[in-house]
Amino acid sequence: MDWWWHRQLTEQGIQAVIRSQHQIVSRVQLLAAGWTTDRIRHRIRNRRWQTIHPGVYSTHSGPLGYDERLIAALLHAGPDAAWSHYTAAEQLGLLKPSPDRPVHVAVPDHRNLSRRPGLVIHRDIHWADRLARSTPPRRTAAHAVLDIVGISRTLDQAAAIIAEACQSGRVHPGDIATALTTRGRLRHGRLLRPILTDVAAGTHSLLELRYLHNVERRHGLPTGHRQRAIDREFTDVYYEGFGLDVELDGRLHLVPNQRWRDLDRDNRATLRAETTLRYGWLDITARPCAAAVQILKILRRTNPHLPAHPCSPTCPVR
Repeated sequence: MDWWWHRQLTEQGIQAVIRSQHQIVSRVQLLAAGWTTDRIRHRIRNRRWQTIHPGVYSTHSGPLGYDERLIAALLHAGPDAAWSHYTAAEQLGLLKPSPDRPVHVAVPDHRNLSRRPGLVIHRDIHWADRLARSTPPRRTAAHAVLDIVGISRTLDQAAAIIAEACQSGRVHPGDIATALTTRGRLRHGRLLRPILTDVAAGTHSLLELRYLHNVERRHGLPTGHRQRAIDREFTDVYYEGFGLDVELDGRLHLVPNQRWRDLDRDNRATLRAETTLRYGWLDITARPCAAAVQILKILRRTNPHLPAHPCSPTCPVR
């Protein structure tokens, strides 16, 4: 298999390749450009360059950045290697980058690579079928998400990844569902389809998924309208015909500006003659029944006979 950088090297030369790789270069690239082994050794011995992985060098002696580590990992893993899992998802814009994460690389299942600090190698028999058409090589968006699902310890973690990735607008729940059919046995795989359905309906975060399941469905409440666009913004859950907005936020707002934005948003809802109930993470995860009672009280202002049911013998919903 040919290296992904070979065409650039042929057309633009080794210096262009080094610049495009954040000053990272491999022994294979240098030899392909006509460098001798002695010339490479000289750069290392006089400490103008530093070794990152065997046969992979940084052409400066300073600290390494995250982008440098990503390229170095691919060059170390060989021509039949691609970013996968969190690394692919970050590079595709599905997740926010986190320099503290190790670099994840997928290789064919017949490859054996020694462990390296900060690098996680995944062997995959279907390696070639899950590649995106991009350079440097990486997984497709859908398979990057499923890679992460497969190593997520809990279903909540898997659901949060799916919600965040789909919210980016760079992958659709339907694409993930299609990719799931090719995965065979996958951790949490059996439970993913209803989550993908909920995300496709507009649920944008793990907290919104929890609200949908723990508050609405468990207590037989009406299904709200997700992500309604109004006043140049989106409401999390809107109960049409009842004039009720439910806003969900799992963050702790320590920044005054965010608090004022929330108040301004609530005030605009009041001006539309709508009631706003705002809940955080603990409200939905630890006290979902109490939230259901409050929501039901507002809904029954419009429909006093609106049905609902308790989720347990001790649930206060009546």
